Amino acid sequence: MRSEGQVRFITISSRVQKAAAATALFVMLVWAVSLAVAGWAQYSASADRQSLLNREAKVATSEERLAAYGDNLEAVSEDLDRRMEFIEGVAELLPENMKVDTAISDSTGEAAATVEKVSAAFPQAAELARIEARQLAIVEGLTRYADWRSARAAEALKKLQLNPDAVVRRANNQAMGGPLEGLSTSADGSIDPRFERLGLSMARMTALESALEGVPQVAPARRDMISSGFGYRRDPFNRRAAMHKGLDFRGATGTPIYAAAKGRVTFVGWKGGYGKTVEITHGNGLMTRYAHMSRFNAKVGDRVAPGETIGAIGSTGRSTGPHLHFEVRINGRAVNPRTFLETAPNVLEEIRRAPELAHAAH
Repeated sequence: MRSEGQVRFITISSRVQKAAAATALFVMLVWAVSLAVAGWAQYSASADRQSLLNREAKVATSEERLAAYGDNLEAVSEDLDRRMEFIEGVAELLPENMKVDTAISDSTGEAAATVEKVSAAFPQAAELARIEARQLAIVEGLTRYADWRSARAAEALKKLQLNPDAVVRRANNQAMGGPLEGLSTSADGSIDPRFERLGLSMARMTALESALEGVPQVAPARRDMISSGFGYRRDPFNRRAAMHKGLDFRGATGTPIYAAAKGRVTFVGWKGGYGKTVEITHGNGLMTRYAHMSRFNAKVGDRVAPGETIGAIGSTGRSTGPHLHFEVRINGRAVNPRTFLETAPNVLEEIRRAPELAHAAH
């Protein structure tokens, strides 16, 4: 280092060099392992889905179904009852204004061939064959509908800078348990792959749309009262450049503060320079923080709805006057709340209109 005409040297010992090299190697190793884990998870999910698609392509042929009708007509009737229970259970998860046409007299491909062959060979079973064809048509229609809604929800999450695949993986890895009640559509305990595919499609749709419900969508205070945005600004205390990781809403002390989305209150209390603070966890790594409050209207563990009052504006902590400091964090990283508050309402409105659009198209 040259300074004022003099040259100075900095010596780094071999021990320090080895420690730095070991640290760098460790970081690279952790990075490689994390990439490998993420890659394996994605490969595993793709492999499972491909396996299901392959099995779906190998559904029972009309000859196999004809044999089933000939072997045991009572067993076929019981299978159809199980299938109807499955369909009715899935239908309860769909919006009330979603109508499914159950007046289909037959289906295409193997289902239509089954109806024809069974009617010729076992006239007494003709009605059962037609019921089976209608059930399969309904299941396939519901699957297409669920996949369509999943695609819309996934696109909406991408617009909000959220990863839909990560949302689904997180939903699949949540803590679960309870007695084992295997899903089947046949007396032997097996399940028709078309019904299994519908179940998986519904699960994906539910996970993605539940994630959207937890997206910040309601302004916690009046939008026209934003006094400071997200990003670099001059600190109001030391007048130096500083990073502002949220939005500031000015307002009179006591002005209500609203929850930006549904979620669970995970922190209520004093948090350093934030002063009196409330934090709400919305799932999928999303958390909102409300700071400098004057009072609380929520407690830890509360389940709150979008727009519900959780406290009031104040000037506690490191504050120059009454205002709300609002943050949105994804996996602990602060992001610009404007992305959600300005984009989410329109995106969610489109998603909520999905059932109406689907019915109109139908």
